[in-house]
Amino acid sequence: MHPELLSPKDDRLAYRDAGLQAVVKLDYVRRYMDMFVTSMRARPWRQIRYIDLFAGPGKCCIRETGEIVLGSPLLALSTAHAFTSCVFADLKVANTEALRIRCAASDRADTVTIRQGDSNALVAELAAQFEAEDRVFIPDRWQSLNLAFLDPEGFELHWSTVETLARLRTDLIVYYPQAGLQRNFELFLARDSDTHADHYFGGSEWRTVYKQHVAEHGTAGVHRALMDLYRDNLAALGYREVVRDDEVEPLMRAYKTRAPLYRLLFASKHPLGHTFWRSVTQSDAHGQRRLF
Repeated sequence: MHPELLSPKDDRLAYRDAGLQAVVKLDYVRRYMDMFVTSMRARPWRQIRYIDLFAGPGKCCIRETGEIVLGSPLLALSTAHAFTSCVFADLKVANTEALRIRCAASDRADTVTIRQGDSNALVAELAAQFEAEDRVFIPDRWQSLNLAFLDPEGFELHWSTVETLARLRTDLIVYYPQAGLQRNFELFLARDSDTHADHYFGGSEWRTVYKQHVAEHGTAGVHRALMDLYRDNLAALGYREVVRDDEVEPLMRAYKTRAPLYRLLFASKHPLGHTFWRSVTQSDAHGQRRLF
């Protein structure tokens, strides 16, 4: 047993390079995980599953400080009450190899499945497997409950992946790439289709929303309009809407310049999920309230 594999220490395996804002992001996710699994564990779900499709190697190295922090997969394996299963995927072989070694050191290793490959392709197979498991009759058991964290490093997340997960009973925490979109709007608009933005939003409607907003209001507030489009599309998949404002969409900023980088969007099919998320986003990792 090598305890350093599961602790925020240097274990000489691969790390994900991350900015200091990742500490804040991961704290939101950690607190939601704990609240989610703790509150749901006594109910008759056949599984309470955690899904992390852009899992990385399991640890991050914070570039501003050199600090090692646990990534979302290892946080999922350290909740006060265990998920009954955890599914991790990543495109990079180096990431999945490091993650396998780290997860094998956990006393929850038997709950872990790790897949290497393009998550936007793998998700259909995974969802079909989960649906098949849920169709097996188990007396007095509900279908599985899932929490999915969709946190790519860039534009890797496709809307089709969100649609596939929405077939299941799944709470979603989704990365919104504000800075990446901001840098590339002109490039994306110059192409007719098949850009990263088209994949992220699931079509070309974002272009109409963007152009209309800019024509009427300028660029200020354009991300609010685009996030509302994303939320409209989530609502069409059966997700409940509570609020659409910065209050529950925490914004991660660059450490020194304070420039906006990305947001976390949350979606649930049950109002209790929104109650939990609102509680989590009342304060950040430093105890500051709504400093977005």
